[in-house]
Amino acid sequence: MFPTMSVAFTREEDLEATAADLADRPISPHPNLVTPEGLAAIEAELASARAAYTAAQVQGSIESDRTAMARATRDLRYWSARRASAQLIAPTEDDGAVRFGGSVSIEREDGRAQTWRIVGEDEADPAAGSVSHVSPLARAVMGKRVGDEVTVAGQSAEIVAVG
Repeated sequence: MFPTMSVAFTREEDLEATAADLADRPISPHPNLVTPEGLAAIEAELASARAAYTAAQVQGSIESDRTAMARATRDLRYWSARRASAQLIAPTEDDGAVRFGGSVSIEREDGRAQTWRIVGEDEADPAAGSVSHVSPLARAVMGKRVGDEVTVAGQSAEIVAVG
């Protein structure tokens, strides 16, 4: 009869192996347009990823905490790629049209008024009022001016302010 290995021990090893093979964070196929604030945020994330990578190396052997090293390595690859591909779009003179880095206020058919800032993908936060330049909303309003009608989420809306 052969001795059996503990099932708990086997599963722990499997979890470590899985953690060491974290999938890369997906990189968008769209141009990586960034505002000055977005570039600063990417650089801060890159610095944080470098620090986490260094900390994971210093804390001991890779075998003792493969999850921390895998996560740090994955984040470092992602933020390095995002920084390398970043295309800084400096603020331009206000010509009255919705543009990258600017804001737009719309009024929907049901009377709801909303204001959004058009930003890069990594800095977009709809809950805080910013949307990515590749979002359907941004695509609908880019280049438009006050008084223009647009279709947003299948509903008609009017642009009431551009900033």
